[in-house]
Amino acid sequence: MPDRYLSFTGTAPGRFLTRRLGLPQPAPLRRWSAERPALPGGLLHRTAGKSDLDLAPVLARTGLPVTDSAERPGAVVLDATGVRDVEGLGEVHAALHPVVRSVAESGRVLVLGSPPDPLDTADPAGTADPAGHHRAAAQQALEGFVRSLGKEIGRGRTVNLVRLTDATAAESTLRFLLSPKSAYVSGQVIEVGTGEVTAPDDWDRPLAGRTALVTGAARGIGEAVAGTLARDGAHVVVLDVPRAEEDARRVADRLGGTALALDITAADAGERIAAAVPGGLDVLIHNAGITRDRRLVNMDAERWASVLDVNLASVLRTTDALLAAGALKRGGRIVATASIAGIAGNAGQTNYGASKAGIVGLVRSLAPRALAEHGVTVNAVAPGFVETRMTAAIPLFIREAGRRMNSLAQGGLPADVAETTAWLAHPASGAVNGQIVRVCGQSLLGA
Repeated sequence: MPDRYLSFTGTAPGRFLTRRLGLPQPAPLRRWSAERPALPGGLLHRTAGKSDLDLAPVLARTGLPVTDSAERPGAVVLDATGVRDVEGLGEVHAALHPVVRSVAESGRVLVLGSPPDPLDTADPAGTADPAGHHRAAAQQALEGFVRSLGKEIGRGRTVNLVRLTDATAAESTLRFLLSPKSAYVSGQVIEVGTGEVTAPDDWDRPLAGRTALVTGAARGIGEAVAGTLARDGAHVVVLDVPRAEEDARRVADRLGGTALALDITAADAGERIAAAVPGGLDVLIHNAGITRDRRLVNMDAERWASVLDVNLASVLRTTDALLAAGALKRGGRIVATASIAGIAGNAGQTNYGASKAGIVGLVRSLAPRALAEHGVTVNAVAPGFVETRMTAAIPLFIREAGRRMNSLAQGGLPADVAETTAWLAHPASGAVNGQIVRVCGQSLLGA
């Protein structure tokens, strides 16, 4: 269903009226297309504190021309990895205060920080830094700064924080966050570790020669994910329940992929998937999910169990089976779908919220072990309000509240979830592991 309020605020009367009434003024987001693959304007690089990052070569490969001009930049990157105290935070203010207003519509502000270190060691011997808590405080302050700036910057612009130690390991992440592909990702804190990174031969088709399986891919967000992975070169296995087999085949035929009709809750689903991809999987996307909403006092056991089985138990079972069978290749990617409901909760969705919070727990626990034992990363996307047939059926006032209760004051699109999933599935994203990335326009609910 079209967002008529967004269209209205783009007119002169709409701008006047919403400004006078203090109503949200969303700006149309610039999303990726083959015709417009990059943000307009240049990339402004600033530094706060003393940094050891070799950032310039990576920024030069993002597709945005690096510039010293503060006039209408498409993006601003602030390297704050060297900020160690409150005085250094003053440099953050000094670097961004003069330029943040000039960032173009749908532009990006990206702050780079250091990963948290509980020991805060100052030398190779591991001697504790007596001023380590000052550094920890300053680096944590960047998170509050980024989340707050994201809520005030407006005009379709996004603000994110990336914690890293190696710019090369973060290249896929920087490219994603500095592109139109991240249009609905804002207010996020992403940690990039030191995992194995494989730069693709072709950054426009990074999944060429790889096989990806997407569950629940016959329609909606799953179909968008399948299409985006195929665009990036993957052979996509489109999995959905037998009753959706016709739609799954339609999607697979359009993408040059393969359809697989399978009930993901079946006890042998993992074994059947492994048999269907004898060459193994490079990418596993757990997207299938259902809702059976009722307040807990009115929720029968069947509604509870069906949601937990599809959304969580099936993910656990199939992931365990595929890892045990060696069906996921080294360098593989697992991306599961969580939800804002699992982070902030939602009335009438105790079953759904529990299942999606369970996905968060799965990712955080499995990610380090899967990487160490199988060479596979595990991450999750957590969509907020996304424009689908399901949300189109929500009553008008609840739907409008869902659209406006985020920093971008509008709903996301299935493509926004798909682009974020594709970044996590990227061969150069091997240092991104155990992350829960909200695709919610910086929802005003949850962390």
